[in-house]
Amino acid sequence: MSIKKKLRSSEWFNSDNKKMNFVHRSWLRNQGYPDDYFEGKPVIGICNTWSDLTPCNGHLRQFAEVVKRGILEAGGFPMEFPVMSLGETIMKPTTMLFRNLASMDTEESIRANPLDGIVLLTGCDKTTPSTLMGACSVDLPTIVVPGGPMLSGRFRGEQIGSGSMNWMVKEKQNNEAFTDADFREAEVCLARSIGHCNTMGTASTMSTMVEALGLTLPGFSSIPAADARKKMYAQLSGRRIVEMVKEDLTLSKILTREAFENAIVTNSGVGGSTNLIIHLTAVAGRVGIDLKLEDFDIHGSKIPLLVNLKPSGKYLMEDFYYAGGLPVVLKNLMPLLHKEVITVNGATMAENYKDAVCYEEDVIRTLESPLKKEAGIAVLKGNLCENGSVIKPSAASLHLMKHTGKAVVFETMEDYHERIDDPNLKIDENSVIVLKGVGPKGYPGMPEVGNVDLPAKLIKKGVRDMVRISDGRMSGTAGGTVILHVSPESSVGGTLALVENGDMISLDVEKRSLELLVSDEELQKRKQSWKAPEPRADRGYVKLYIDHVEQADKGADLNFLVGGSGSKVERDSH
Repeated sequence: MSIKKKLRSSEWFNSDNKKMNFVHRSWLRNQGYPDDYFEGKPVIGICNTWSDLTPCNGHLRQFAEVVKRGILEAGGFPMEFPVMSLGETIMKPTTMLFRNLASMDTEESIRANPLDGIVLLTGCDKTTPSTLMGACSVDLPTIVVPGGPMLSGRFRGEQIGSGSMNWMVKEKQNNEAFTDADFREAEVCLARSIGHCNTMGTASTMSTMVEALGLTLPGFSSIPAADARKKMYAQLSGRRIVEMVKEDLTLSKILTREAFENAIVTNSGVGGSTNLIIHLTAVAGRVGIDLKLEDFDIHGSKIPLLVNLKPSGKYLMEDFYYAGGLPVVLKNLMPLLHKEVITVNGATMAENYKDAVCYEEDVIRTLESPLKKEAGIAVLKGNLCENGSVIKPSAASLHLMKHTGKAVVFETMEDYHERIDDPNLKIDENSVIVLKGVGPKGYPGMPEVGNVDLPAKLIKKGVRDMVRISDGRMSGTAGGTVILHVSPESSVGGTLALVENGDMISLDVEKRSLELLVSDEELQKRKQSWKAPEPRADRGYVKLYIDHVEQADKGADLNFLVGGSGSKVERDSH
C-alpha cells in the first residue's frame, strides 16, 4: 500500500534544507542506522512508560523490543522514547496530580520529534489516560499496547485480588488478628507475576477502555501480562502501526463521539472503575468532543453487568481471559453499541468481535442472564453537588441506596486519620461520613481516598459499609456505598464546604438525588463566613496545576490543554 500523504519525518530527514537533513541524520548515524532508514521509512515512536518505580509496568522494557520487531518487519523505523511514568502504588501524594504533566510530556515528545506514528506502551492506572491524552493533542496514527494484568493471587488456598485485598487490611487486623508475618506472606502471594492489578480496577478498566474505543488489536486488553500471547499481540501491533501510517488512520478518525459512547456502555458491562469518568472525559476534551457527566448516566446507567469480576463479583482478570475476555463482552453488548465505528485494524467493531466464543458463562454473562440487570455509574445531582457527583451501584450496598443520616465531618484527610478511630467519636452505622479537601485543587490532585476505612469500633461490631461522601476519587479495586467526585469541590466553595457535624444528608440513588437538608438561608449564612483554604503549593508544576485544573465533572484536565491542536501545528524549525 502506498503512503497517502507525505511523511511527517521527511521534514527532518528529506526536506529542501540540506543542512538540517545533514545534521539530523548525522547524529543518528552514531547508532549505526543504514542509509535506507532515512529514505522514506515511516518513523514509529514507541512511547514507553517503563520504570523501576512503576512495578505494574516493569515488563514494558521487554515489550518495547517485541514491538520493534513488528515495526521492522513491516518496513518501519522504530524509535523508543521515555515519558514520565506514574506508579500508582508508589507515588505521593497521588498520581492523579501528575496525569496532566505526563500528558504534556507525551504530547511535546511526539510533537518535537520526527515521528509518523505512535505506539503507546501502557499499564498502571494513569499511564494509559495520560499518554492517550498527549497523543490525542497531536493526532497522529496511534495504537495502544496495554501491559496486561497479573496472574491471580493465591493465599492459603484462597484466590485473592491485588488491590481488593488492600481494603481488607484493617478488617483483618481487627477481626482476624492478622500478624506482621501473615501480611508479609500475603504480600508475595498477592502480586506473584508481572502486570498491573488483576481485578477490574482502574488499570484493567483503562485497558478495557482503549479496546472499547477501538485503539488496540481485538482481544489484546484481556490477556494477562505473563501470557506469551501478550508479546505476540505486541509484535502484531508493531506491524499494524506502520500500515496505519500508510493509511493515514489518525486518532481523530477513530475517536468519534460514537466510540466514546461505546466505551461508556462497555465500562458498565464489565463493572469498571468510576475513574473511567474522569479519564474518558479528559481524553474526549483533547479531541474536541464535549462529553458531559450526564452522558455516563444516559448511556451507561441502565446497562446490565455481564462480568463477574472483583470488586463487583468473585473472579479475577485471569479467569476473565480464559472465559473469552473482552471480545465476548463486546459481542454480547453489540445490540447496545455503535457497530460500524472504525478501529485501529481498519475493521468495524461488529466485524472484529462477531466470532467471539464464551468458555465460562459464570464469568461472562449474556444480556438475557446478567449478573445484575443494571450496573454502570449513577450521576447524582442536588444542592450538595450542583455540578454532579457519581456512585457505582454495582459495588454499593442495596440497603444504603436510599438513606438519610447525620453527617460526621472531616475537614481534611489529616483530620480523618487523627479522629476516625477515636472511641469517643460520635458515629454509628447510620451516619454519613463526609470528607472534605480531597478534590482536584484542595488536596491537590484528587486522591483515591473516597472509600475511607470505617471506624475500628464499628468494624468490630460487624459493620461492613456506610455512606461516604467526598470530592475525591476511589480506587477501581474498591467497593462500598461511596459518593465521589462531588463538584464543585469543597476547596473552591462548593456546598460540600458548608456541611457541619449533625447535618442531615439524604441520598436517593434511584432518583439521582443527593441533598443536604439545610435551608437556603442557613447555607447562605455559612457561605458568607466561609474562607478558602490556603493553596498547598506556591511554586512549580503543583502551583500550575492548582491554578489551572478544571473540576471533576470536566475531567480535571488543565484548562489550557483542552482541545487538540493536531499534528499540523508544528514548532518553529531551526
